[in-house]
Amino acid sequence: MADEAFWNNREKAQKFIDEGNTIRGKVDPVLQAERQVADFREMIELSEGEPVAAQTQIEKELERDLTKLLKELDALELKVFLTGPHDKSNCILSINSGAGGTEACDWAGMLLRMYQRWAESRGWEVEIQDALPGEGAGIKSVTMILKGENAYGFCKAERGVHRLVRISPFDSNKRRHTSFASVDTIAEIEEASSDIKIPPIEFRVDTFRSGGKGGQNVNKVETAVRITHIPTGLVVASQAQRSQHQNRATAMTLLLSRIFAQRQDEAKAEMERFYGDKGSVSWGNQIRSYVFQPYRMVKDLRTGVETSNVQGVMDGDLDAFVNGWLRAGGPLKRMQGIKDEEE
Repeated sequence: MADEAFWNNREKAQKFIDEGNTIRGKVDPVLQAERQVADFREMIELSEGEPVAAQTQIEKELERDLTKLLKELDALELKVFLTGPHDKSNCILSINSGAGGTEACDWAGMLLRMYQRWAESRGWEVEIQDALPGEGAGIKSVTMILKGENAYGFCKAERGVHRLVRISPFDSNKRRHTSFASVDTIAEIEEASSDIKIPPIEFRVDTFRSGGKGGQNVNKVETAVRITHIPTGLVVASQAQRSQHQNRATAMTLLLSRIFAQRQDEAKAEMERFYGDKGSVSWGNQIRSYVFQPYRMVKDLRTGVETSNVQGVMDGDLDAFVNGWLRAGGPLKRMQGIKDEEE
């Protein structure tokens, strides 16, 4: 960066700056922690010659500072687990209702709110690109982009089928119902940085009027874009932006990301259960259960992490489940298990 010709190519220079910031983000907290530990040792040595009252006061200060340091190290350790090539990328998260009809659509809507709250608590930006409302309540499906630091790295822990057990508000007999919804997560792949090239002959672009609230152009002009990749049958859509050009660019990003994820599936068959097949959206395939009645509990079936604070979870308190999955080894541990079975 100190080179005189560094800014001759601004795009290349920005990539170096981003890489440098990423490295600093990993190194600086470690150096800071080492300095704090050295300070703690000095304080302990200095306190040995002090009166008992002074030693007690220093001990309380050390305990407070040490508790804070351990929390910071805990957060730093989680970042160490995010070593995937796209973990720092934005995340394209999709929710689809499964078995359960209106109940499942309502459950998918509840999951949408939960992930929006979780993203907000982490300081991420949420952009809903495409949504299909349910007939009676909730949503049938929704695709959104979560933009923020390590968004995909954390969100990939949520990929799978989520099960809800509760007394149905749509059942006049107040019976207990079980509903399912699937969550899919893929890393956002920018067109400029992608090695994937799609010839124009391989995709079809359709335009339509955007849904949702109106405006000068929305609902009056065909600004929404739907792109179909003919060889694979993949379909993506975007209607969040105000112009057709912006929606087309966003839709192309979604398509590239989905094609990249699909090629990863094919290249890593031994990890298919993580990257590709989530199973049917029904019994026996869930990764997490949310029980509202007869008792209250949310339990991750992969790690055993559970809590009775159901309302907190539905308000976006997901860190315990996500962190537990990362600490358990996530996809690497699952891949090792598959290899052990094969051997």
